[in-house]
Amino acid sequence: MDALISQLINVMSQEWVHDIFWTVVLASVTLAVSNVVVKGLRALLNRDSNPLPSSSIIVNIARAVIWIIGGSIILDSCFGINPNALITALGVGGIAISLGFQDTLSNLIGGIQVTFMGIVRPGDNIDVGGDAGVVEDVTWRHTTITNARGERVIIPNSVISKTALVHLPPVSQIAVPFAVTDDSRPMDDIAAELARVAKAAAEEISHVTQDPKVFFNEVTEYGFRGKIIMRIEDDAKAGSALDAVVRAIAPLTR
Repeated sequence: MDALISQLINVMSQEWVHDIFWTVVLASVTLAVSNVVVKGLRALLNRDSNPLPSSSIIVNIARAVIWIIGGSIILDSCFGINPNALITALGVGGIAISLGFQDTLSNLIGGIQVTFMGIVRPGDNIDVGGDAGVVEDVTWRHTTITNARGERVIIPNSVISKTALVHLPPVSQIAVPFAVTDDSRPMDDIAAELARVAKAAAEEISHVTQDPKVFFNEVTEYGFRGKIIMRIEDDAKAGSALDAVVRAIAPLTR
């Protein structure tokens, strides 16, 4: 009797060792495949010709799909558990789980919507409910933006999908309002001089990629008002360039 029990224990031990060995092998293969796919997907998303945004939510979805497939193969091959039967058995419990993770699912669905519909992309300058900044990334739960003060603002994806979203001009675009009180000169001459001075001042900070354009939009009893719009190369120096342009055109507006 003792010999029979000992033999059964040895057989079970061998089976467990066999199962654990193949579990480790299949998990390693799944990890390797996941890493290769993620690296390839990141390289594809970072191409200029790629129509999809380079948001991490796409990479995370691909990684999750690979691990779900790998986990199903491990359960079926090593432990004899049918994934379909397991999903069916958890069907009732899945309703309770979905209710408990309602906010998480809402953020995930919201992130998928804004990503695959191209509503929000990394690099966009947006305003959501008064929070304005440049989009850094869209994850499965939230969108991260960096505002003008350099602060990182975390906005849940469900908020973006339910709130009015405003796409602002690029950070590299500088808009300088002005008011000219000397109306004795032709407006074309004033516009040309303002554009020349503004470009020279901005060039000292960063290369100008779009020449200044001067627009007049209001005539008052004190003169006329307008705006200078231009674009520079370095987004990070937009504030310094704006300050330089204001200082440069100030003497021309009096």
